[in-house]
Amino acid sequence: MKTQRSARITPAAAIALLALFFALGGSALALGDGLQSPFANQKRCANGAVRGVAVVTGQPSAGIANVPDRFTSTGSYFARRFNCTGKAVQVRRVETGVFEVRFVGVTGASGVASGTGDASANVERATGDTFKVTIHPAGRDDRLDAAFTIVVM
Repeated sequence: MKTQRSARITPAAAIALLALFFALGGSALALGDGLQSPFANQKRCANGAVRGVAVVTGQPSAGIANVPDRFTSTGSYFARRFNCTGKAVQVRRVETGVFEVRFVGVTGASGVASGTGDASANVERATGDTFKVTIHPAGRDDRLDAAFTIVVM
């Protein structure tokens, strides 16, 4: 005849399991608080963070040459836009191939720009939160109205 054996946890096993639970839980908590992952979120507008992005394409039906000469934040002029302050991203056309992009509230930043296709872009600080972008055909000095991307850091 077989005797059934009931599974009982001894007091020593219970204390060992409890200690293991707290040891693993505490290590995970401590590791999670101090973890510096390359994928960890950055604070908005912090030094070294991307503070603004604008992909200026102009209106689909009219093209980039029809960007107005006054600052506008109309969404149809942008394929993408981001401002770390949560305020507006604005663009205006100064002349052929010269645009100004304003990231309202972003100061002390530097920017880089890239033209689309066979165009190159130069960027320089205009004033405060505004950057001047000049578009050139590759290898030439004349100006060209072409879509561009600007990233401000």
